[in-house]
Amino acid sequence: MLFATNRTPTRKSTTISPVTKVNRKIHFDNQNTRPASEMYFCRRNGPGDYVEVGGRRFFTSLKELGKYTQILLYIHGFNNNPEPDVFGCAEALQHLIDKEKGKDFALVVPLLWPCDDDGKSRFLDDYWDDQKAADYSGNAFARMLSKFDSWRKEEAMSADPCMRRINLLAHSMGNRVLRTAISYWGKYDHHGMVPMLFRNVFMIAADVVNHCFEPGRSGALIPTTTRNLIVYYANDDLAMPASKVANIKNRLLSRRLGMTGVEDITKVPKNVYEVDCDDFNNRFDSPKGHSYFLSNGGFTSPALLHMLAAIDGGRVNPPDQHHVIEYIKK
Repeated sequence: MLFATNRTPTRKSTTISPVTKVNRKIHFDNQNTRPASEMYFCRRNGPGDYVEVGGRRFFTSLKELGKYTQILLYIHGFNNNPEPDVFGCAEALQHLIDKEKGKDFALVVPLLWPCDDDGKSRFLDDYWDDQKAADYSGNAFARMLSKFDSWRKEEAMSADPCMRRINLLAHSMGNRVLRTAISYWGKYDHHGMVPMLFRNVFMIAADVVNHCFEPGRSGALIPTTTRNLIVYYANDDLAMPASKVANIKNRLLSRRLGMTGVEDITKVPKNVYEVDCDDFNNRFDSPKGHSYFLSNGGFTSPALLHMLAAIDGGRVNPPDQHHVIEYIKK
């Protein structure tokens, strides 16, 4: 499994230098949540067995997939360790995609940021630490987007350019990483503008403010990076009130996108869609109703099926900016 991360490698690695060293072993300490300034492009051979491949080989490997295989970048949420949390979820996601659409439909590629999961009962402190890590990770993720965009432009001049379609799924606080990365990228590389990189961006249970896509707001550039921007939310997602409590502690009171959907759909671009998942989120992640995009009892989440349809056809169905997914158990 290919992955990229701005986690800081440990000294078990040959070196902790940010200079790429292809084929060196990479190790990470879950207790070290200091974000690196650069991304490490790697391959996971198995649990805890990681090898650096470098950015160019990473992008080339994606180009060399099957002709019609799409990419699904996955940015995980709060309080997740690489093993077993992030990679376990990525493997489960890949299994469901293969089951529903076949093995050549899409490849899941995790993007890891250094959040905290120390196993202690310090939710508010850990949550605030992860918010800071998500913000600090934005610069490294923006650098990754810039490297990919440069590689893509170089490819466009070749005899056999890469035409791979790229999608992105961000869960929970991973949406904060996404929002910050796009903001940095636009500010420092494109004078307030960003190119369209993605076919679809899926923001599920997003732990960001619900007005962020409005002009002049923190996430205003996200819709411009993608053909479709789809927000999945649920009013009874129990992680969202906890997020609100954590932000009240730090004097930041705002409604969360993952709980209410877009604050005012008339104020955002027409390629932004919101999907109400109240009907099934707790069935697929009991009792929290927060990680409801995988499966339960052999049934694939309606949210994931909705995403796969958008990846497949490139359009959101139904085409209304706001709609509800009703859960009918087969």
